Amino acid sequence: MTVAPASAFVAYISNEKGNTVSVIDTDSWTVTKTIKVGQRPRGIEFTRDGKFVMVAVGDDDTIQVIDTKTQEVTDTLPSGPDPELFTQDAAGKTLYVANENDNTVTVIDLAKRARIGDVQVGVEPEGMTVSPDGKILICTSETTNMAHFIDTGTRQIVANVLVDARPRFAEFKRDGSELWVSAEIGGTVSIIDPAKHEEVIGKIKFAIPGLRNEAIQPVGIGITKDGKTAFVALGPANRVAVVDTASREVKKYLLVGQRVWHMAFTPDEKYLLVTNGVSNDVSVIDVAAQKVIKTIQVGELPWGITIAQP
Repeated sequence: MTVAPASAFVAYISNEKGNTVSVIDTDSWTVTKTIKVGQRPRGIEFTRDGKFVMVAVGDDDTIQVIDTKTQEVTDTLPSGPDPELFTQDAAGKTLYVANENDNTVTVIDLAKRARIGDVQVGVEPEGMTVSPDGKILICTSETTNMAHFIDTGTRQIVANVLVDARPRFAEFKRDGSELWVSAEIGGTVSIIDPAKHEEVIGKIKFAIPGLRNEAIQPVGIGITKDGKTAFVALGPANRVAVVDTASREVKKYLLVGQRVWHMAFTPDEKYLLVTNGVSNDVSVIDVAAQKVIKTIQVGELPWGITIAQP
C-alpha cells in the first residue's frame, strides 16, 4: 500500500459553466475526479470537519452537499434565490449565504439542515466572511457598493461602510485587525479598521504596464496566516498581485491564466491555488518563492476553490 505524503491535500474547484466540480490531488497536481453538480456552481467550501463540501448552485437556488468519501452529491441545503458566496462560523454550526437576487443573507443551521433566519442587506450581496472572534459577519453588496457589518448574535446590521464600485470579496487578517474588501470596477482594495467600522484606513491601487486601468479588476484575496503578505486576483488582467500588508505596496505581479478569480491556500500555506475562468485552468503559486510553478486544466469557467486535508 502506498501512503500519501503528509503534504498532500485535496482541492475542489467549482466550474461555473460546466456545472461540475473538479477534484485536484495536490501531491500529483492532477484532476482525480469530475463531479456533476447543479446549474451554475460558484461559492464552494469544506465543512469544518472536512467530511463534506458545500457548493452554491445559483441557478438551482440551493446549496448542494458533496460527501468527500464518495465524492458524490448526497444532500442539499435551503437557500434563497441565486446563492453565490457563503461562510461558516468557526464551530461549523451556522452557515451564512449571500443570495444575489433577493438582497438577503440566509442563515442556515447546518446540523438541522434548516433555514433559521434572514438578514436584509444591500443590492446584489456577494462577499461573505466572519470576523476571527465570530462576533461580526461581513457581507459586501455589489450594487450598493458597501460592506455591511452584521452582529452575529442579533443578526442586525451595525454599520455600513462605503467602498469603491462593485465589491466582490472580503477577507480579515487572522488577528482581526484589518478587513480587506476588493472592488472589481473600482479597481481597488479598501482596508477597513473593524473596530471603527466606518473608517477606511487605506486603499491599494494597481498599475500594470501595457494594461488599461479598466482591465484591472480585483476579486479574490488571500492573506497569509502571519498577516504579512496578501495576494489579490486581478480578473481579466490575468495577474495576481503580491502585496506587502505593512507598507500596502504591491511588490510584484504574477502572470497566471485568463480571468483569475478566486484562490485558496493549502493548509500548510506552501501553495496558493487560483482559478482562471477563461483559460479553464488553475494556477499553482509557490508562496515562499512567489512564483507560478504549475497549471492544471479543469472544467469550464472555474470560479471557486476550497482546499482541505484528505
